[in-house]
Amino acid sequence: MTLLSVESRLGKPHHYSSLNPAQRVFAIGDVHGRFDLFRRLINIVARDSQARRIVSTRVVLLGNIIDYGPDAARMIRGCMQLTTSTSDFVVLRGNHEDMMAEALGGNLTVYGHWLDFFGGRETLLSWGIESKVANGPATMGNLAAAAKAVGEDVIGWLANLPLYYQHERYLLVHAGIRPGIEINDQDPDDLMWIKNDFLNSSVLHEHIVVHGHAAVENGPVFRSNRIGIDTAAYRTGRLTALGIENKETWVLCTAEEDLRSKPPQ
Repeated sequence: MTLLSVESRLGKPHHYSSLNPAQRVFAIGDVHGRFDLFRRLINIVARDSQARRIVSTRVVLLGNIIDYGPDAARMIRGCMQLTTSTSDFVVLRGNHEDMMAEALGGNLTVYGHWLDFFGGRETLLSWGIESKVANGPATMGNLAAAAKAVGEDVIGWLANLPLYYQHERYLLVHAGIRPGIEINDQDPDDLMWIKNDFLNSSVLHEHIVVHGHAAVENGPVFRSNRIGIDTAAYRTGRLTALGIENKETWVLCTAEEDLRSKPPQ
């Protein structure tokens, strides 16, 4: 197996590259600290893959593995270990990973927003950080204490996660893309944060975009130009994966209902 390779292009979006392209990919939507659901879904994915023909297979998490749920620290530690030991497991950078890295990198304004509006307190508590720090005000002292507890290795890993992954005619990314702009010219903030300008667009892109970020509880959502697989797992218990191989796509999830192959409309 080759190691993870993240390429930086002079400030342009990072992408995942590997010497060994996968023939089958499973994209997984926003986990948001629900390690219990992630573990369950990985077992479902493994059984599904074993029932199919043997090919090279890769799992790609679409970002937002942290915040809101109780097990962000467990998610990060496990994902760090996997992404540095195998090319068969990839984590993309979502807006929550980007915000955590920016906040703990010393940006007090972002730190305050992360704590108050983006589930950062739950993430810090999952690290075993004292409640007076995690639930305290956004001060430089508390920020420094939180950053020290989390560690520079974690902050650096979050900040350097790739922003997108290409597989056959599919582009995997956290939030989406700015319609009409080549992928290498996309603003990284759009790849992590864009919503309505992407979601409401009927423009056919160069690739079908597989994304999270825009939660639809009864999803996934299939459109001619995109497939959204964020099913609000942290509050619904439905964590969703999209299998992709050749021209076939199929859905797996942690809910009881049996979701089978559904091609884009």
